[in-house]
Amino acid sequence: MSATDTSVSTAALTRRLSFLDRFLALWILLAMAAGLGLGHLVPGLDRALAALEVGGISLPIALGLLVMMYPVLAKVRYDRLDTVTRDRRLLVSSLVLNWLIGPAVMFALAWLFLPDLPEYRTGLIIVGLARCIAMVIIWNDLACGDREAAAVLVALNSVFQVLAFGALGWFYLDLLPGWLGLDTGGLDVSATQIALNVVVFLGIPLLAGYLTRRIGERRMGRDRYETVFLPRIGPWALYGLLFTVVLLFALQGGTITANPLDVVRVALPLLVYFVVMWFGSFVLGRAIGLPYDRTATLAFTAAGNNFELAIAVAIASFGVTSGQALAGVVGPLIEVPVLIGLVHVSLAWRRRLSRGAVDVRR
Repeated sequence: MSATDTSVSTAALTRRLSFLDRFLALWILLAMAAGLGLGHLVPGLDRALAALEVGGISLPIALGLLVMMYPVLAKVRYDRLDTVTRDRRLLVSSLVLNWLIGPAVMFALAWLFLPDLPEYRTGLIIVGLARCIAMVIIWNDLACGDREAAAVLVALNSVFQVLAFGALGWFYLDLLPGWLGLDTGGLDVSATQIALNVVVFLGIPLLAGYLTRRIGERRMGRDRYETVFLPRIGPWALYGLLFTVVLLFALQGGTITANPLDVVRVALPLLVYFVVMWFGSFVLGRAIGLPYDRTATLAFTAAGNNFELAIAVAIASFGVTSGQALAGVVGPLIEVPVLIGLVHVSLAWRRRLSRGAVDVRR
């Protein structure tokens, strides 16, 4: 494929993004600004939300969290989990990168960049444990990756998160710092509470998404389900995210305006994480002989994170005004522009590989 063909393909894929998805970073920024304004105009908002709490979490925010998780999980093709097992290189590499390397890299970066900010550090570690199940489909499509492989890896991550998130949270937030003699700043982390919140905020929408797909496909067929029903519910994931961001920043306004550099410090390790995970995964994919499309899929599924789940767990475990929750909210603001940039890097690599293939044939 020529460079011209690739650029045309990229433009076509970009046009397929909805208006909401194309400007996601802008909407998040506007939601942050709206939240800060709301917090200034309604000083008693925190007390009002506290009056609507059940089990330590605000019901309005819980609603926003569940709404933003459900559409993503309704998109997963759960009946295709077995197809990826035919490519053992891709399957094993993805599992190792997502559940061993990724959390370890984020743990190291969080302690390296935020040794004196335990709440933000814990929030980043939680982000590292939440593997991507949403926007990776978009980045993979834009980079001309293997769409079916991406869908299968997303489904695999969705199921694996229910089983592994709580245990990994206990390991990275409690057990490992103790082994290494790291000072956690007196921060008390309940692994049981984190596991319970994962079951609620991932388990409930996962079950709802699974049942929706099974029933929806049975009644309307897969093609109509994916071309008619999913586009209707898809935007609600973003609506739920933006609603949650507005409330978070309304409650975090005082902390943010008093310590704006804290947001920058949270952003830096996230930036390093995305770049390191993506390039490392891409190099690994090429080293084990994966074709370009599956290499791109491996890289984007390893580099992305499930910020919806991270935000949900942080809020439910530490509170809506916690530094952990703020760290989760900063995540998508950094992820969107960085991964869009990596899409262009991936396509440039694709053109280079295509030229190399032509040279070999000559």
